Amino acid sequence: MKTAKDYLEEANSSVPRISAEEAVAKHATGDGVWIDVRDSSDIAASGTIKGAHRVARGFMEFAADSTSAHHKDFLQKDADIYLVCGAGGQAALAGKTLKDMGFSSVTNIGGFSDWKAAGGPTED
Repeated sequence: MKTAKDYLEEANSSVPRISAEEAVAKHATGDGVWIDVRDSSDIAASGTIKGAHRVARGFMEFAADSTSAHHKDFLQKDADIYLVCGAGGQAALAGKTLKDMGFSSVTNIGGFSDWKAAGGPTED
């Protein structure tokens, strides 16, 4: 039987993670699809990355599946996708899901508080 720790270890081993500083530099280029996977109440309380899409981790499979009625057009399998959450765990798990669904370039940028501390642009 798998534990939450097992799932997280698998996710961390398959989804690369970059530092907040590296992420801020990547964001400044204007490239990539930025997604906050936290619940809407968490985003409402703290804000999010400027220009980030909001797809809660529990909805990711539906949003990423091009055959789903809930597919989000910004989720394309060849896009460079950057995921943020509260501390990095949910982003890793969502990233593993995307990789399993055939997305080729998925990066975990960790937690939103690290993003803010690194001077990353934010919005409400």
